[in-house]
Amino acid sequence: MDKERKKVVIVGGGFAGINLALALSKVKYYEVVLVDKNNYNHFAPLLYQVATGMLQVSSISLPFRTLFKNKKHLRFRIGTLKKIDCEARILHLNNGKITYDLLVLATGTVTNFFGNENIQNEAWPMKSVEDAVKLRNALLRNAEKASITQDPEKLEVLRNIVIAGGGPAGVEVAGMLAELRNRALRKLYPDLDASRLQIYLVEGSPNLLGGMRTASQEYAMESMKKLGIKVIPDVMVEDYREETVYLSNGQEIRSKTLIWTTGVRAQHFEGIPEELYDKSFRIRVNQYNQIDSLPEIFVIGDASLQEHEGFDDGYPQLGSVATQHGKTLAKNLIRLAKGRAMEPFEYFDKGTMAIIGKSKATADLEIPKKTLTGWFAWAAWLTVHLFLLINYRNRIKTMWEWTNSYLTTTEPEGLLLNPENDKV
Repeated sequence: MDKERKKVVIVGGGFAGINLALALSKVKYYEVVLVDKNNYNHFAPLLYQVATGMLQVSSISLPFRTLFKNKKHLRFRIGTLKKIDCEARILHLNNGKITYDLLVLATGTVTNFFGNENIQNEAWPMKSVEDAVKLRNALLRNAEKASITQDPEKLEVLRNIVIAGGGPAGVEVAGMLAELRNRALRKLYPDLDASRLQIYLVEGSPNLLGGMRTASQEYAMESMKKLGIKVIPDVMVEDYREETVYLSNGQEIRSKTLIWTTGVRAQHFEGIPEELYDKSFRIRVNQYNQIDSLPEIFVIGDASLQEHEGFDDGYPQLGSVATQHGKTLAKNLIRLAKGRAMEPFEYFDKGTMAIIGKSKATADLEIPKKTLTGWFAWAAWLTVHLFLLINYRNRIKTMWEWTNSYLTTTEPEGLLLNPENDKV
């Protein structure tokens, strides 16, 4: 480690952390260490396509050491942050300690089960690569069981899939599952009556895609119905036990599969003063993503609470915000190294997109301010997400798999790992 260079430690290798790390690796001012509990970066918006077998894990992920191998002043360390000694500037990890001159928390969010232990233990979240692979295995395992089960009650439980949350993640996974049911399962599982596989999408508000424009919400609802998805709006999932989903309207749905896409929260770390956290554990920062009382610590991405005109509750927890946070902070740290003042963060909203199925998507554009739906929005979604992937290898793999899946058979990845490993 070059003692003349300040040591920047970045905790978290998601959108915010990886963009910051790669930008700083191009300049001579800092020694950078990125810490993450996983040894790979992954593209979170496409996790549901891994879960539904449309993409392989290697298409959306890449080891940090592969990304960093030619970066002289950028290193990786695997570890989970447990505690921050702000006075001594030491991070306590699950596997040791690491010192820092400047610390950047880019720790993202985790699934929020709102204190319901039954849902936490039995539902399938979709926040990590591990979650996606486990869900894919569960879906395949249930399909195999349903193809040989004769008991009507057991068949009902296996055939029903409930998705909690009608935001982009819930809509996208529901649409993908419906496409697979309507196109691929009939051929792959001739002994399974795929037409009787029911997909329920439960949303606590009256509309799907709550953060998008009315035109997008209406298009999503109409598309869900055309795909044969049973949308249950204005209703919450209250509990899940004994293979039964209990809804706030009194309805009960027998199902072995509850997919939980609703609710996230940031993480709490010992050492950060309690008054800096909001109720979702986001950390309050100034316009430079800096903690005022701890100026050597910065927080970026979903873990930060940065108020701005028009965003009284902080910027939305989106990949676009996190990416811009990382790139802007890199520029500001370079300014600091040169003895110049930092510039405040300004979010450039490019719009919001959601894919619903094959040739079905919606996009709320900001410039020009209009909403696209259908094939053009679908093509735009594919193009944007392809180029947002971190590495050319990922882009090539994903493009190849999309070509095979979307443009031909829509046949999912069918490898079933740990076939006897039941969660419930």
